[in-house]
Amino acid sequence: MEPAPASRTILVADDQAGQLAVIDMLLSLDGYELATVEDGREALDWLKTHTPDLAILDVAMPFVDGIDVCRRMKKVSRLQAVPVIVLTGLRDDATLEGARAAGAAAVIRKPLEGKDFRATVRRLLDAATTG
Repeated sequence: MEPAPASRTILVADDQAGQLAVIDMLLSLDGYELATVEDGREALDWLKTHTPDLAILDVAMPFVDGIDVCRRMKKVSRLQAVPVIVLTGLRDDATLEGARAAGAAAVIRKPLEGKDFRATVRRLLDAATTG
């Protein structure tokens, strides 16, 4: 894969430091700028003053879960077009359906598959740029 434009900013919200480190390692390979936060409340605070090119939100976070952050993002006009990837370790259909109903562009189950994860990020960013 060719390097991503440096101007691509991705918001990553996950309360597990290990998961944030894995995502940082995977996406830094492609040259993305990451803004990382540790819970849904921090994500919402960050989104008040920033518009990312993509958001990656864990489902199970303190204060506000990733599905609720996605739902709230889709109610703000400047954030409606931002693609959202929801990450989950859960295997139930309700989580998948809830994420899609909230407006998530993709749901990725943990543990992450590096190559597939990076390809999904690239695909969503490319679609947002051309679409």
